[in-house]
Amino acid sequence: MITETSPSAVPAEDETALRRTPSQKRSRERVEQILACATALIQEKGSDAMRMSEVAEKAGISIGSLYQYFPDKAAIVRTLAERYNAVCNECIAAELAKVTSLAELRDAFCVLFDIYYDMFLAEPVMRDIWSAMQADKALREIDLLQSRAGGKLLADVWARLVPDTPRETIDSAAFLIMHLGDCTMRLAVSVDRAEGDRIVEAYKRMIIRDFVADGPGGGASPIDILGVRS
Repeated sequence: MITETSPSAVPAEDETALRRTPSQKRSRERVEQILACATALIQEKGSDAMRMSEVAEKAGISIGSLYQYFPDKAAIVRTLAERYNAVCNECIAAELAKVTSLAELRDAFCVLFDIYYDMFLAEPVMRDIWSAMQADKALREIDLLQSRAGGKLLADVWARLVPDTPRETIDSAAFLIMHLGDCTMRLAVSVDRAEGDRIVEAYKRMIIRDFVADGPGGGASPIDILGVRS
């Protein structure tokens, strides 16, 4: 659980948010330095063991200056998580922009899931942050918002390809697919690599089978995952 907080911190509307949005170059550079030092410490010892005093010392600033930007450790984790999520969303949008058919949507989804998996395998800090978010109730909301954001990107393309299917049905299915994908990824990176690879392939096969199954029309029964047929 991420609980370390400044004793003098004034409660904010969102305790896990960046306290001060930097507008000046010097302030932006300081925030980047803080985040870079926090990332290095997370890679070295994990976010749970990281202390705000260590971040301040490594960044070469006072603890008071650190708290001016980040009210607690959860705020640092949240900011890093949101940056990783932004990268993921850019990747999703770029890959889905190429899609013109359900078959291409199926292929793009598999490519994206492989990219996502490789990213988590290559980024221990990303894995640690993700785990930290699951242990903190306030931060879990960020994970849910990311599933919704990714789901909307998927649903926007999917809806264009199956115009006769109710949009709310597509939205629910896309949200579920993305959230289950996150759960699958979390499981895959928590076991040994060989088993993780099998879990990822099993998830992709399951989604492909019911998500955009090939049919006479090039993609019949696109919403089978919810047991609803258009």
